[in-house]
Amino acid sequence: MNTQTDRIIIFDTTLRDGEQSPGATLNAEEKLTIARALARLGVDIIEAGFPYASAGDFAAVQKIAETIGVENGPTICGLARAAKNDIKAAGEALKPAAKARIHTFIATSDIHLEYKLKKTRQEVLAIVPEMVAYAKTFVDDVEFSPEDAGRSDPEFLYAVLELAIAAGATTVNIPDTVGYTTPAEFGAIIRGIKENVPNIDQAIISVHGHNDLGLAVANFLEAIKNGAKQLECTINGIGERAGNAALEELVMALHVRRQYFNPFLGRPPESTEPLTNIDTRQIYKTSRLVSNLTGMMVQPNKAIVGANAFAHESGIHQDGVLKHKLTYEIMDAESIGLTNNLIVLGKLSGRNAFRTRLQELGFELSETELNKAFVRFKDVADKKKEISDWDLEAIVNDETQQAPELFRLELVQVSCGDNAKPTATVTLRNQEGEELTDAAIGTGPVDAIYKAINRVVNVPNELIEFSVKSVTAGIDAMGEVTIRLRHEGRIYAGHAANTDIIVASARAYVSALNRLFAALQQKEKSECDSFRRK
Repeated sequence: MNTQTDRIIIFDTTLRDGEQSPGATLNAEEKLTIARALARLGVDIIEAGFPYASAGDFAAVQKIAETIGVENGPTICGLARAAKNDIKAAGEALKPAAKARIHTFIATSDIHLEYKLKKTRQEVLAIVPEMVAYAKTFVDDVEFSPEDAGRSDPEFLYAVLELAIAAGATTVNIPDTVGYTTPAEFGAIIRGIKENVPNIDQAIISVHGHNDLGLAVANFLEAIKNGAKQLECTINGIGERAGNAALEELVMALHVRRQYFNPFLGRPPESTEPLTNIDTRQIYKTSRLVSNLTGMMVQPNKAIVGANAFAHESGIHQDGVLKHKLTYEIMDAESIGLTNNLIVLGKLSGRNAFRTRLQELGFELSETELNKAFVRFKDVADKKKEISDWDLEAIVNDETQQAPELFRLELVQVSCGDNAKPTATVTLRNQEGEELTDAAIGTGPVDAIYKAINRVVNVPNELIEFSVKSVTAGIDAMGEVTIRLRHEGRIYAGHAANTDIIVASARAYVSALNRLFAALQQKEKSECDSFRRK
């Protein structure tokens, strides 16, 4: 394996570590949708999941390996603890992929050894080479991670890494598991590994880090300066606790500051060659997709993909940008795929024009999905004079990325106003085709709708987040609603878009409830299967 690469390898863990964000659980189809987007984005490696964790995760990794892991596609990776059952599950799930990687890990910090693993350093030194060698019996490409490397004793860390590489690890990943280190410290860890692990030239150094102190991206950039060649990151920086290093921030930092980083990769400063394989024009679209499917909204002031990232309120700034963009913009919005909201279609546009424009925007829809989206497009076009690319994106996302329709919204009607009691009537259709109708009074129209829906479905839940935003400007703009609700400790997200914000609110709530019901059905099925086995 060539470890002397002059570019940065992007390892995306949105589907594994990103999915560990509270409420961000994805089903197999949603994972596949994101995997397709990551492949279009140009990531080198997709960490598709943790196959041993559950039958669902195994199936999702296997499906992604079959569908996305083609000859010219990305490497598909599965996570496994340094244990034979984990590694075997990963190897089996990854079989269909043309390029497969097993990523195995074990903790190396004293605090983890004592309180979590309850193992000695000598025991870990024996486990690492045995498990890496076992992983090699399934795939040629093995990555090893010493968990909590940022708080591990350096000399012990060097010994563990040397054994892992000798046993066949082609990548060694250095995780700042709890987001504890500062850039100078993290850079020193990577430099120490380069200088003190005798066989380090036989493996690529990777980094993985959490953003607990807001330093993950800075740590990674410092790691590159000290020899790291692979970055493990997520779309929108999602992940456990405060999240992971954000892919879009890392990629655009390397894109905008190429001249600064070129020498650290052995290139002349003036080189204009990209430092990653990422198609930056896919960044914004991928960010929106992940946000919609996980229900995790992107904060307006988020770097690169936030709503305000290219907005200028100050008169001085506006004047400068109008005279020359570089006065206050260090990158072009179009470089991340953020268009000028070009109007492309209207109500007289035909099916072929609709299909062609969606293909240009990067959407790959089945005939069934296209039919659903086209019907919805016509409905929206009757209400809006002009349909933008952003409207099309919202329509497609809303029609093709919904949870299984265990309940379908058939009717929503509200009555509200000053000095009136907000009242809502809703009709849902269940799987058996029955129409269920109820009404309720609330503190406002949305509250009344949600109370009426709850009376129909009759499953206790707690609404913990309700967010509304406009897709485009204007009085006829489509509104997007994202909600998150909690049931028995788990969080379920729902998303919908409509020119009527009341309808969007109802659809988003039903979407979240469908996810909740699907999870309950899966749990019931698992319990029945377990009972039969007994």
